[in-house]
Amino acid sequence: GLRPSPSHGQVESVPSSDHAALHSGISRDNWHKRRKTGGKRKPYHKKRKYELGRPPANTKIGPRRIHTVRVRGGNKKYRALRLDVGNFSWGSECCTRKTRIIDVVYNASNNELVRTKTLVKNCIVLVDSTPYRQWYEAHYALPLGRKKGAKLTPEEEEILNKKRSKKIQKKYDERKKNAKIASILEEQFQQGKLLGESLGLWCGWA
Repeated sequence: GLRPSPSHGQVESVPSSDHAALHSGISRDNWHKRRKTGGKRKPYHKKRKYELGRPPANTKIGPRRIHTVRVRGGNKKYRALRLDVGNFSWGSECCTRKTRIIDVVYNASNNELVRTKTLVKNCIVLVDSTPYRQWYEAHYALPLGRKKGAKLTPEEEEILNKKRSKKIQKKYDERKKNAKIASILEEQFQQGKLLGESLGLWCGWA
């Protein structure tokens, strides 16, 4: 076979041993492997569509780029190649918000995936805390992740120090009884970044 030379753009010959590697796809069959006894198997049929394997998405952080993959039955799968936002749930408060993904900080399976900032299922990411802080302050009418004496914008002042009727104020007072959050979480809110776990990239979302 022939292929362009990387140095001068000339055509060079490919050794016959490499030729099969150039044209082989990803296969999930087992009939091309040897038996447990070490004996060879005779291939009694050609490759089948249902035995194929597809290359990994290796999702990176960046402007949203999603490719569709045509699968069995004419259905579609969504392969996320780049993502910069995700839907993350604050479980203890039952609050789910779409927020910006900032960085990949930990992966239990492979540190290489942290170095290359690859988004996979169950990796630990840093996300923007703003949507969750806004929800908390609107729900409990309490400041969250703010330094003492920090200036509030008119909109924030309206949410936190709004004059409410007795009935509504009573409702907020009841909520405030359960408003305490963990000190570790409070520190993260002060930094403006939360640690989250990425789940479910097979649908093109984090």
